[in-house]
Parts: sequence; structure tokens; C-alpha cells
Amino acid sequence: MKIYVTSVFVDDQAEALRFYTDVLGFVKKHDVPLGEDARWLTVVSPEDPDGTELLLEPSSHPAVQPYKTALVKDGIPATSFAVDDVQAEFNRLRGLGVEFTQEPLEMGTVTTAVFDDTCGNLIQIMHSE
Repeated sequence: MKIYVTSVFVDDQAEALRFYTDVLGFVKKHDVPLGEDARWLTVVSPEDPDGTELLLEPSSHPAVQPYKTALVKDGIPATSFAVDDVQAEFNRLRGLGVEFTQEPLEMGTVTTAVFDDTCGNLIQIMHSE
């Protein structure tokens, strides 16, 4: 068994697609209309185009907004992405205007940083040695 699709709830799928592709560097994999206001919209890493897909899922379910609000309030990331160098990625993203809630932090063999994805989520980037 392996993970095929995971998701983050986003406030605006068009903005999420722009941020996750233009800023983070992911590549659009699927874009299937699901009615008037929703799409099956996934992105993947360009390094692994057949790997795990990230579904940019609409935040329309009534339980989603309180959940997302609570996570952000408590500083809890919705998901985590692996990077080769947290400091370099932090510098690159900050240069693109990304707002970080946690600057790079070394914790033993793990370094993390947390940013706002502009779509209602905190996202962690991490590297483990």
C-alpha cells in the first residue's frame, strides 16, 4: 500500500493553483470540473510526476473552516513538504514574498520552517539528515 493522493483544503482553487505552481514549483497533474464551483485539481512534484498527488480541495464543507482556523491559530501546519535545504528554500520563498510564521529551526537532525500558503493553511518545509 502507498499514498496516492493527499489533500489540503483551500479557500480558492485558482489562487491555490497559482501559488502551488508559480511559487512552490509544483506541476498541475489533473484539472477535472466537478460542477460550477469545484474541480478535482491536483499538483505533483516535478521531481516525481507519477508520485503522490496533492489535491487542492475546496473548503466548502461546513466543518473545514473551523478546522483550518483552529490549526492556524495554534500554529499547526496542514501538511509538510521535504526539501533538500530548508534555509535555501526559505530564502527563495521569502524572496518571492511568501510569509513565514516560523523561520528555519534546527532540532537535532531535522530542520523545519513554516509558511502561509495564502489559501488558509500553514505549510511546513523540512529536511532530515
